[in-house]
Amino acid sequence: MTRTRFAVLAAMIMAGALALPALAQDQSLGSYARAVRKDKQAQPGAAKKYDNDNLPKNDSLSVVGNATDETAAPAAEGDKAANPEQKPESAPGNTAADVQKKNEEWAKKISTQKDQIDLMSRELDVLQREYRLRAAQFYSDAGNRLRNQGQWDQQDAQYKQQIAAKQKTLDTAKQQLSDTQEQARKAGVPSKDRE
Repeated sequence: MTRTRFAVLAAMIMAGALALPALAQDQSLGSYARAVRKDKQAQPGAAKKYDNDNLPKNDSLSVVGNATDETAAPAAEGDKAANPEQKPESAPGNTAADVQKKNEEWAKKISTQKDQIDLMSRELDVLQREYRLRAAQFYSDAGNRLRNQGQWDQQDAQYKQQIAAKQKTLDTAKQQLSDTQEQARKAGVPSKDRE
């Protein structure tokens, strides 16, 4: 009976010891973050720092800097730059149909390059499989290895050279595809037409 009382007393002391640090931390992480944020706002800063909390959500982006030649030319024509509400006249070739046609051309070009890459990948795969089959056949027959070592060395070098050339061509085609996709992105083609 005294052992039971001693065990209960020890458990109560342990529970109390474990609860003390939890009681000492009366401030949650969220309230601590709010307090730090208030302290930062109270301190005057030398430069304004932007983060997700103070970025404008409804305003448009204002760009300040030197005017480029594109913006300087319209200012001379009837002072269109003075009225930002006035929309510029649409240049020829900027209609929705023209933009759609341009996007389709980019998509077709990218699709053609992807088809070529797929074909080259399959050709490289077939060449590698053929090489592995020939190597397995050659090395499986010890007599053939002794009789035709020189011929095998020539064929082996030729296959390795063909595989390296195909791989280089494939890598070049992949780089060209990547470059074309980047050019399409810079031309304003939507990602669904670039992929």
